Amino acid sequence: MTVNDKAWPSELRVSKDKKTLTVRFTNGDKHVLSAEYLRVLSPSAEVQGHSAEQKTTVGGKIDVAIMQVQPIGNYAIKIIFDDMHDTGIYTWDYLMKLGVEHEKLWAEYLAELEEKGLKRER
Repeated sequence: MTVNDKAWPSELRVSKDKKTLTVRFTNGDKHVLSAEYLRVLSPSAEVQGHSAEQKTTVGGKIDVAIMQVQPIGNYAIKIIFDDMHDTGIYTWDYLMKLGVEHEKLWAEYLAELEEKGLKRER
């Protein structure tokens, strides 16, 4: 499955401990995404900036949890985290990208943390 293939979520499920979001798509793909991963790669301007130069590496989110998931029309969700971050709009395409490219994106994030002297822990 490539990121550009159109698939719609058929299930969104937050785990009981609020630490993961499972997204199942109509094409059969299933991705289990940690709250930490979703938070540090939030599509919000706070994290992504308005250009590549403004992108922020967010550390200290290993213990973050998902408080709530709200639908945004029929194209996205808003995730409210227990650190009160709530400005990212996660489109279906972005959730698919986070799942499909998880290994690469997570490795890039960990490298950015190391480069900037940040940690996953608080």
